[in-house]
Amino acid sequence: MATPGLLLVDKPAGMTSHDVVGKIRKLAGTKKVGHAGTLDPMATGLLVLGIESATKLLTFIVGADKTYEATIRLGASTVTDDREGDFVFQADEKSLLAITDEQILNQLSQLRGVIQQVPSAVSAIKVNGERAYDLVRSGESVELTSRQVTIERLELVGKIRRGEGFIDLDVVVDCSSGTYIRAIARDLGTSLKIGGHLTALRRTRVGSFQINQALVLDGTQEQLLPIIRSIDAAKFVMPFMEADADQVLAIRQGKRIIGKLMG
Repeated sequence: MATPGLLLVDKPAGMTSHDVVGKIRKLAGTKKVGHAGTLDPMATGLLVLGIESATKLLTFIVGADKTYEATIRLGASTVTDDREGDFVFQADEKSLLAITDEQILNQLSQLRGVIQQVPSAVSAIKVNGERAYDLVRSGESVELTSRQVTIERLELVGKIRRGEGFIDLDVVVDCSSGTYIRAIARDLGTSLKIGGHLTALRRTRVGSFQINQALVLDGTQEQLLPIIRSIDAAKFVMPFMEADADQVLAIRQGKRIIGKLMG
């Protein structure tokens, strides 16, 4: 039987989250594997997996805040709000030259805080029982309603880069669950009237879990290490209390105990 616990995986580009789950099922020798939060095939980074009974802990992880690193390309919009979709708008060179760095930074600041965000049309949200991304990729038009999200940090990393027909900027984002980074790129481009989409996306944090703890899938794994045992994983996702011998006995007898919660 596979060891119950959480496994942190650094998902490579080109694999779906389901692909990763399938690979881990083979390595762990169990079908009972789930993940806490989908990453698109284009995206890389932290995917939190639950194995065996630890899949029950995923419920407490899905809604955790997250950190992303992304590259936004201004100057064009795509149907998927990322580089994998067909272009639906492209700004002319004159419009790009008219946009200043100060304008970009000002509009970026407008996307911070508690905002209303319309999810990317290519998302896992269901519309009439079907995933939005399936409808869009089959050629249908999808309109989703806005939702409240919190973007605690949206900061420029390095310098704004300008090329022929585009403006690139690298950003780091701390945000609530349910935030679409592709939608940030789309909305920034829309506010500047030159279009925008993502060319790179990497998730580096989910709640208390960091990317530097994750297993890199390189095709050579023969076993899963390191798995975070369920008892240790639970301390990451919910308050806990250390009980002494007397308290353990009281709990077994069905008595109520008083203690200080940690975590």
